[in-house]
Amino acid sequence: MTRYSKSNTYDMRRLKLLLLLVLASAASIAQDTFSIVAIDPETGEVGAAGASCVDLAEYGIEDASFLGVLMPGMFAMNTQAYYDSTNQANAKELLQQEFTPTEVITWLHLNDVNDTPEVRQYGIVAFVDGEPQSEGYTGAQNMDYANHIVGENYAIQGNILLGPEVLEKMEENFNSTEGSLAEKLMAALEGAKIVGADSRCSENESSSLFAFVKVAAPDDEPGEPSLKLQVITKAGDKIEPITELRKKFDEAMEQ
Repeated sequence: MTRYSKSNTYDMRRLKLLLLLVLASAASIAQDTFSIVAIDPETGEVGAAGASCVDLAEYGIEDASFLGVLMPGMFAMNTQAYYDSTNQANAKELLQQEFTPTEVITWLHLNDVNDTPEVRQYGIVAFVDGEPQSEGYTGAQNMDYANHIVGENYAIQGNILLGPEVLEKMEENFNSTEGSLAEKLMAALEGAKIVGADSRCSENESSSLFAFVKVAAPDDEPGEPSLKLQVITKAGDKIEPITELRKKFDEAMEQ
């Protein structure tokens, strides 16, 4: 029988604590602070847009939209706050099996990979029997201000926000903008173009450090959306990424 001294036990506890701190630090890198997912019932398009005050360049992350998953003709999903790729993969698999957004979020809450669902945030919108269905989830341990708004064909969510006005303005812009799904998503993101929308970016004099928008048509290949645009800036640049994203967006629309 192996014997453990008090020193062994103490060292094991320290190791477990260290591992937890490392995991928490890694997860915080993937903090996506405000985002929207939506579908167009008429065209069958699915899309996502989002932004955050995380310095992706510091961690070597090149795809600003990795927290968003699009399945052409089926669904759009954002997994954020303390992001975990396994939770995201599980949700994607369930949605591909035609579980509803509500069923998926219920499953994720009960089967969180680290048994910490209260630190997660999700937004999902999908075609269910040909009609749009949306659902959102904001765990109770998300950092304030945190909440989500669900509409008929969209879900808007955010955490570490300046206040509820960030999400409310995103919803207002999405619903009041005429045009394609891409145009409505871009407008929604501009609703959050407020200094300190992500409260960590106040000193940077911007809403965020990166921003993205992507849209997949029904005949697009998975992982290859017709539209995918992003802007990644660094802390201290004092550049508004949503403004720069709009420039890229307008150029793409002219082509």
